[in-house]
Amino acid sequence: MIDQIPVDKIIQTAMHYGADFAEVFCEQTRFTMIDCDNNAIENVATNFDTGVGIRVISDNRIAYGSSNNLDKNSLLQLAKSIGKTVNAKTRSSKSIHLVENCSNTLATVSQHPYGIALDKKADIVTRANDLAWTYHPKIKQVKIMYRDRVRRILIASSEGIYSCDEQVGTSLLLQIIAANDTRMQTSRDSISGSIGFELFDTQPPEELVQQTAARALVMLDAAPAPSGKMPVVIDSLAGGTMIHEAVGHGLEGDLAAESCSIYADSIGKEIANPIITVIDDGTLEGYRGSFTHDDEGSAAQKTVLIENGVLKTYMLDHRYSNIYNATSTGNARRQSYAHLPIVRMTNTFIAPGKDTPSDILKQTPNGLLVKSMGGGQVNTINGDFIFEVQEGYMIENGQISHPVRGASLIGNGPEILKTIDKVGTDLGFSNGTCGKQGQQAPVTCGQPTIRIPEIVIGGTA
Repeated sequence: MIDQIPVDKIIQTAMHYGADFAEVFCEQTRFTMIDCDNNAIENVATNFDTGVGIRVISDNRIAYGSSNNLDKNSLLQLAKSIGKTVNAKTRSSKSIHLVENCSNTLATVSQHPYGIALDKKADIVTRANDLAWTYHPKIKQVKIMYRDRVRRILIASSEGIYSCDEQVGTSLLLQIIAANDTRMQTSRDSISGSIGFELFDTQPPEELVQQTAARALVMLDAAPAPSGKMPVVIDSLAGGTMIHEAVGHGLEGDLAAESCSIYADSIGKEIANPIITVIDDGTLEGYRGSFTHDDEGSAAQKTVLIENGVLKTYMLDHRYSNIYNATSTGNARRQSYAHLPIVRMTNTFIAPGKDTPSDILKQTPNGLLVKSMGGGQVNTINGDFIFEVQEGYMIENGQISHPVRGASLIGNGPEILKTIDKVGTDLGFSNGTCGKQGQQAPVTCGQPTIRIPEIVIGGTA
């Protein structure tokens, strides 16, 4: 359907009134959701949406409009209105020559969600729900969310881009609450990726339930976390939530260019310990933040952001690559055709180092071991952050001691980058959905086991 939209005529119409750049973004999406809350299957739905977004830029002024009416005349009228809006001084006579660059699905999808019956999807939810409730008498609440999305996009622009892609994503999210006579403990986890229904062959829902429920029960009986400054070891199993929030957002080119990042004007400067290398890679097959083309039609890339402590580049889209006199790094993303593309992370992680995880633990006489991160907040302007610890343990004499609950990490991203003194040989990832400027995007973040010699712990003891 979207490949029948007259994108060349739309671009010419949008450019007719004078513009530096015009783009058409076409999207067709099928989305399935199944929710189960406390033994009741709810919100079973399969939704379809198709639409077009048109963007025109002139002298750094941006006009954007979208519609789910695919009638040719309606789209041409929308392009005409948007083209006039940028109020260019001279009319454009630029000819448009589109070069096709379409791809197959990035992930090797062997069980496409289109071909899976709804009752089979619901069975995954039921299996997880039944096991969660029978796992332990202290389990008091279970919430499960199944999601899959098939997104077909076509992007064409006045610069000759004509790219199309199919992006498939499947996920299962789980929240378990355990309780005793005095308190409750919540544990959350998920499995997901740019992959089809075969996700559950390699990552069965039973495994997700077991690790999520076990964490809730361990933390329920854990001692209160102490407060104060101490060493912290963050296990690779915790994923890269802190790196994503405290570092990654600050390396997005739009925030840097608009002086909303602590890392503005820092390219070429040493901003981290030389043992630190940070990468954003949208080409990792099957990962939640992966795709073949971004939402401006640029190819996904592996981008080394920080190399041996030195900031090499920012993540860039079409607009901000022009500002930095560089090329796009394939980081333009949008929630849907109704949204402007903005600079976003894909799969962002600290590269593995030279220290074995066991040695890192042994060489830390006392401190806190973080096995799982919770939510958090970061100020990209100054780098200050606070993150909840979902699963933590005290370290005593270089060994894991007892679990603690209610801990939080309080610090500053740039300071932490410079003080990390151990980087493990392992590498773990966590999946999530990142919010920015009111838009949501699927991402993956990761890190090896790392050690921070001193950080403020907010505790409850």
